[in-house]
Amino acid sequence: MNKKHIVLVDMDGTLTEPRGPFDRALLEPLRELSKNVEIGIVTGSDINYINSQMEILLRFSEVRYRTHLLPCNGTKHYIPPKHQDDTFRLVHEVDMIKHLGLDSFKQIMMLLSYRQSEACYLPIPLTGHFINYRGSMINWSPIGRNANPIQRKLFAEYDKKLDPSYRMRELRKLQYKIDLRCSKPVVVKLGGETSFDIYPKGWDKTYALRHFEDYTCWFVGDRCGIGGNDAEIYDKLATERRAFKTSGPEETGRIISRHLNFGS
Repeated sequence: MNKKHIVLVDMDGTLTEPRGPFDRALLEPLRELSKNVEIGIVTGSDINYINSQMEILLRFSEVRYRTHLLPCNGTKHYIPPKHQDDTFRLVHEVDMIKHLGLDSFKQIMMLLSYRQSEACYLPIPLTGHFINYRGSMINWSPIGRNANPIQRKLFAEYDKKLDPSYRMRELRKLQYKIDLRCSKPVVVKLGGETSFDIYPKGWDKTYALRHFEDYTCWFVGDRCGIGGNDAEIYDKLATERRAFKTSGPEETGRIISRHLNFGS
């Protein structure tokens, strides 16, 4: 192959069930894929979640030597290890506070704290770890990142009962109020099943493409619709038929085997 290729893959809902461990059924498809191209895991989650959820792949499989880690939409970039005892090495990161200014950052945090206090009156589970600052983005989960699968399901059922859904209404409210408070543009997106990602405009998953300007890039993700945090990178690469929408790990395996078979 004359030009390098990299397949960028979302994590939650694509390689794993939401907040779940890596689906072992994907190990063989990814192993075959890595023989011909490099892989990048691009997710809104931070590095600690990638290490936890993807441990089997990143510690015990040879795929690790061909896999880039791209937390926080790729605003952080960890390159693959070269040897068995090496770790993934951070080579790029950006700072949301430095970019927006401390006053704007504080305005966003105060707004999220207020919205969380309002969420306490809703008939939804409340766990813990509601607001998570990740250096280049903020993640807000009204039920908390500590929610177990049953609590996440209860929240999803509540969300779907409303028209428009609670999260879509909250997204619009947040976007409007943040626009009034910040001097630089900030984007609010649906993050996974239960949360929102808030970050400077342009720091969506298309940011990850900056690290691979000399590659042909492909993408697989599940949140590719309006408000989803895969939408921008999906739309950008879909125009050249290099993006695929998945419904979960099982379909991801089929996409890799049928549509990303570079070795054939």
